[in-house]
Amino acid sequence: MAQLIALFLCRCRPPDVVVFPRCVEEVSALAKVCHKHRLPIIPFGTGTGLEGGVGAMKGGVCFSLRNMEQVLDLHPEDFDVTVEPGVTRKTLNAYLRDTGLWFPIDPGADASLCGMAATSASGTNAVRYGTMRENVINLEVVLADGSVVHTAGKGRRPRKTSAGYNLTNLFVGSEGTLGIITKTTLRLYGIPEAMVSAVCSFPSVQAAVDSTVQTLQAGVPIARIEFLDDVMIDACNRFSSLSYPVTPTLFLEFHGSEQSLEEQVKTAEDITQSNGGSDFQWARDTETRNRLWKARHDAWYAALALRPGCKAYSTDVCVPLSRLPQIIVETKEDLIENRLTGPIAGHVGDGNFHCLMVVDPNDPEEMHRVHLFTERLARRALAMDGTCTGEHGVGLGKRALLCEEMGPVGIQVMQSLKDALDPNNLMNPGKILQREEP
Repeated sequence: MAQLIALFLCRCRPPDVVVFPRCVEEVSALAKVCHKHRLPIIPFGTGTGLEGGVGAMKGGVCFSLRNMEQVLDLHPEDFDVTVEPGVTRKTLNAYLRDTGLWFPIDPGADASLCGMAATSASGTNAVRYGTMRENVINLEVVLADGSVVHTAGKGRRPRKTSAGYNLTNLFVGSEGTLGIITKTTLRLYGIPEAMVSAVCSFPSVQAAVDSTVQTLQAGVPIARIEFLDDVMIDACNRFSSLSYPVTPTLFLEFHGSEQSLEEQVKTAEDITQSNGGSDFQWARDTETRNRLWKARHDAWYAALALRPGCKAYSTDVCVPLSRLPQIIVETKEDLIENRLTGPIAGHVGDGNFHCLMVVDPNDPEEMHRVHLFTERLARRALAMDGTCTGEHGVGLGKRALLCEEMGPVGIQVMQSLKDALDPNNLMNPGKILQREEP
């Protein structure tokens, strides 16, 4: 099934039943009933995923976890917290406001933290703070048969461990196909003394990416460094009432003490100017910074506004930094040649970027062109030693691409793990792996 068509169709496949458990004991009891009667189980957090991961492809029971919304254990002195699936990123940071701590992983959407673990989400702060994979300490997971496992041992929250297999990272990114995450213990960070953001325009994609690489090589602990191509910055200007030059652009943010910020900013400014970048346009106060990053997070809506009445789909490839200029240039040429609207925004410090494809779902010919484009883009990334998905996950649309990326042996290992934990293929069936029911 074509990637994009699959994503649109999955909206039309509701589950047979939706349940709203309030605690892990209820999740376990319900999972046992589903296991006994061979009913598919689809975990649901906030539904902000982008790869069709919550579509009930085989019907079954949707476990909506929104009523499990407790922040359970906060240990400020240890920089960790345990939360249930109904707790979202913004809710947690509001809870932490008076502690001097925060959880910085920011995918844009106000997503469920357990859902973010399930998809190995990241976002604009990943260049400084890592992805969910680096920030999950322990998970409580209900397996297909209703049994409950704590991936690092019940109640354990060490900053590091070398004890046995890394079960935690087995479930991070598993997209509900191995079990239902009912608690996650997360790393926290001190809120920086000072934050400052800036915008810098460049004459070319190469100049913007060269500046990024050189800034990272200089050891500047930059917190965010986001790339927008000329089409994307033009859309953001229109949608968010901004007035930045319509050229390749970097949005940057620095975190630290007042003194360290001066050093970081001077180094970054020297580097960007040596690559032909403009003077920094500053966003120093909280209100201006929030407006700047809201404009970046509203890129999806800015892209949609380019073609009112159309729908959008986001690609998600990631390549080594050195290959980023080449793949962006080739991708822009591909978009123009095939008459497609796809402004580009990306987490350039990670080599991860998105084409926000704006498409008319009622135009089969355009849908076909978009599908072929997304396949070419993913294979272009794979040919450059990258991945078909940097942060959105595999879900429905990238299962075939995952096979190409991992190879037959890698896929067989994944299938063996799935068979061991879920031999009846009840957990979110049809996602990640393509194997059909016997």
